[in-house]
Amino acid sequence: MKQKKARGQLIVLSGPSGVGKSTVISELLSERTDIYFSVSFTTRAPRVGEADGVNYYFVSRDDFEGMIARNELLEYAEYVHNYYGTSLRLIQEKLEQGIDVLLDIEVQGAAKVRARCPEAVLIFIVPPSFEELSRRLHGRATDQEEVIQGRLTKAREEYREIPHYDYLVVNDKVSEAAAEITAILMAEDCRTQNRLHLVEGV
Repeated sequence: MKQKKARGQLIVLSGPSGVGKSTVISELLSERTDIYFSVSFTTRAPRVGEADGVNYYFVSRDDFEGMIARNELLEYAEYVHNYYGTSLRLIQEKLEQGIDVLLDIEVQGAAKVRARCPEAVLIFIVPPSFEELSRRLHGRATDQEEVIQGRLTKAREEYREIPHYDYLVVNDKVSEAAAEITAILMAEDCRTQNRLHLVEGV
């Protein structure tokens, strides 16, 4: 029987486009059903096949700006004239229930989370090599060459933020990358400050 945690762990996963983050997250969530994957809010229109509350919470620009004004967002950013952000209230509720919360966000968002929640665990996912990242992006065959080069330039910028992360996971095989993240979370659970409630009153 797994011990009930006093408080959930906030986990941030970042990594460059093409590293296979979504696949690793799917693998992790299939093994760890006790993790809540945080769904972001966005002002962009749903794409074909996307469902509200599953892929994103789709809201109006006015609603989103109201959330900013009321300080209801853990982090937010604007990309291509659309807002994306994470609800602070939803996450706090889950953490207080002893549930681990997983965020999939880019490096600027991760820095904002670290500033507001210093106890968050930041994990950066990389491919086995930068050449492999280029191969994966080209292998998708969905983007023009200039788009791919733009993604690689952005990846180099993101790599410069790696020293601010707690852990670095290499995604060579998806199952192994997911296993490394599971091991990180187990180690974090075993930290003294996360288990002191088990020995109180002795």
